[in-house]
Amino acid sequence: MRVVLNSLHDEVAAKLRERIFAGVLAPGSFVDELALCSELAISRTPLREALKVLTAEGLLHHQPRRGCFVSEITERDLDEIFPVIALLEGRCAYEAANNASDADLAALEQLHERLNRHARARRINDYYEANFAIHEAIITLANNRWLAQVIGDLRKLVKLARLQQLHAPGRLEQSLSEHMAVFAALKARDAEGAEAAMRTHLTRQRIALRELARNQTTRITA
Repeated sequence: MRVVLNSLHDEVAAKLRERIFAGVLAPGSFVDELALCSELAISRTPLREALKVLTAEGLLHHQPRRGCFVSEITERDLDEIFPVIALLEGRCAYEAANNASDADLAALEQLHERLNRHARARRINDYYEANFAIHEAIITLANNRWLAQVIGDLRKLVKLARLQQLHAPGRLEQSLSEHMAVFAALKARDAEGAEAAMRTHLTRQRIALRELARNQTTRITA
């Protein structure tokens, strides 16, 4: 029975996580437990276990006597999160440069060729997918589960903000150039160079997002 319960609350957590990332459960919105129990045909126990999981991930926050609400990620949060991700993913690139086999580098080269094709065709959604696959590959090559776990948790918070940094003017080309710099260092087995290039890549992502937010904000009512 315990195994079934764990499986159920993990499934419920996955469904709610998808709704949060899709914006169906919007930032700041109230999580209606009764409605969800009815909709998902489950009892309060697995739902509450799922809510605990999402709260631990930072996607929800609990207010005493009020219930759970979807977290809202502020510009300050992003300013604090991105330097940490840059440090962690930089370390992954460092370890990957030391660990990567010739076969690993050949696979990474194919991913970068795909990234390049999507950039030239300006297929931004496809570029995002290839970009994610490259980051995941480098994290895998680092072979450090603690780094992978913390990066995964922080990425969920960034994803909650539903950001589109590649829509900033010139960012797509800049992002591609940064990725190629990381890959060049990896191919050269230059661990310190790969670390520095990855940290630059993540830092510039934050700069692009800040510029995008600034350009989209106005105090004038149309």
